[in-house]
Amino acid sequence: MLAYAGLFASAFFAATLLPLQSEAVLVALLVQGDRPVLALLCIATLGNVIGSILNWVMGRYLLHFKDRRWFPASDTQLDRANDWYRRYGRWSLLASWVPVIGDPLTVVAGLMREPFLSFVALVTLAKAGRYIFLALVTLAWLQ
Repeated sequence: MLAYAGLFASAFFAATLLPLQSEAVLVALLVQGDRPVLALLCIATLGNVIGSILNWVMGRYLLHFKDRRWFPASDTQLDRANDWYRRYGRWSLLASWVPVIGDPLTVVAGLMREPFLSFVALVTLAKAGRYIFLALVTLAWLQ
């Protein structure tokens, strides 16, 4: 049970703006081979998607503090993010699994008022796809 909790936590925090990697935890658990692969994939995906939802919520409500000195983005940066998201739209969320750009992208989706259901659907597809691919590669390597 502790392994599942660790996987969930690593996936959750890796989806936030913290520089963490959940893939190593998933691979280590897959290599051990004593837990169902489907359970590991579901837990990793769930943790990662919930972390992305936290980013979306922060983005959604972050603009309320736009005039504060501590606000993390300038008007120019916000305009650039807005232009970028208008150009590529919700489909850019399929890249939410990509290191470095994926996590900020989920915050921008919140800033740009992406509807919650489409956000969750696209992010789940992207995050699950990444974990499934990683599991397939790992399991093939083990054989």
